[in-house]
Amino acid sequence: MQPNAFATAWELIVGLDPALMGIVSLSLQVSLTAVVIASLIALPLGAVVALWRFPGRGLIVVVLNAFMGLPPVVAGLTVYLMLSRAGPLGPFGLLFTPTAMVIAQVVLVLPIIAALSRQVIEDLWQEYGEQLGSLGVTKGRAIPTLLWDARFSLITVVLAGFGRASAEVGAVLIVGGNIDGVTRVMTTAIALETSRGNLALALGLGIILLTLVAVVNGVAFLVSEAAKRREA
Repeated sequence: MQPNAFATAWELIVGLDPALMGIVSLSLQVSLTAVVIASLIALPLGAVVALWRFPGRGLIVVVLNAFMGLPPVVAGLTVYLMLSRAGPLGPFGLLFTPTAMVIAQVVLVLPIIAALSRQVIEDLWQEYGEQLGSLGVTKGRAIPTLLWDARFSLITVVLAGFGRASAEVGAVLIVGGNIDGVTRVMTTAIALETSRGNLALALGLGIILLTLVAVVNGVAFLVSEAAKRREA
């Protein structure tokens, strides 16, 4: 290891190196956009699966739980095939763009948020379902109420999805191509700079990524503790 790699990495962070900040900024844009889109789809989906009983519901639950551990390279390959010239979305020309990376991260994060939110809403419905039913509240009208009442737990769920998205490398590398200034994010840049021997920049990005993950986990812990105190 280069003896001054840590010192150089620290100088890059403190000096707000433009290359480093550009990579961090794109990483946050891609991950936050993916988590917002996935949440808008997954939270109502989780609530619907939690409240209604219909044919195939068990299969949906199994698929959502199984896809929580979906290998990133498989997700990346699937999105790549969809966005390639021969794929159904090929005419849109999205491959090797930040949009393709957002799509890949949505595929990875959506099952996590949907599966965890289903469990949260189902537990809440068992607690309040009879009371809401006696007040004439239908399941459809109960969804916004349940989502709001479970907001602290659901924030933790969403943060878990953000942690997965921000630390992901395989899928975004396949569909993004790791193009400098276009699709290079923290995880792919760390892999590239390490292979090049540029350990200072790799370390700087690693420190920022580790700090970001720690902050997300810290926020998730605080939200969880706040929810426990509220329910006590």
